[in-house]
Amino acid sequence: MNQGGGAPEASTRPSLEQRIQTAKAEIARRLRYVRQHHPEGPFTLAGLAERAGVSKRTLSHAESADGSNLTLETLLKVSYSLGISRDAYFLDEQVFHQVNEELETLRVLRTQRVEGVALRTASHGSSGTGHAPPVDRLSGLLQEILASAAKAQNELRDLPAPPGPPASIDDRR
Repeated sequence: MNQGGGAPEASTRPSLEQRIQTAKAEIARRLRYVRQHHPEGPFTLAGLAERAGVSKRTLSHAESADGSNLTLETLLKVSYSLGISRDAYFLDEQVFHQVNEELETLRVLRTQRVEGVALRTASHGSSGTGHAPPVDRLSGLLQEILASAAKAQNELRDLPAPPGPPASIDDRR
């Protein structure tokens, strides 16, 4: 029993070696995940290794369960090559999830943009009907809505302020 208030007994926490192996396994899992799910991927080992400026063998070892030859330099090269600026990506589960959410948003936006370009291209080819293509009509409607909103906002600014306490925090400044 530990009564001195010091460190807990060794049997109640994982050994340093166990912690190292767990960390390596988690890093390997995150590395495999980003290689397969990055918006610009999926990448082969060789493709990501070339992009990051590391050898395929180094990357393969880093992705293995034992994580042999894993260095901080390798992790930073990989994250930098993938546009991931948060150094803790491979080390911290919360950062890993946050960055993956950002990457998924980027993937969706890129997909939508490509689909939007494809729709505009297809609709311009079918403009022989004399009607505006659907994308052009939608764009025109959105422009009209934005113009109406700007006009309404300007008209509201010209109205006298009602008596009593200010209506918003911005008015109190």
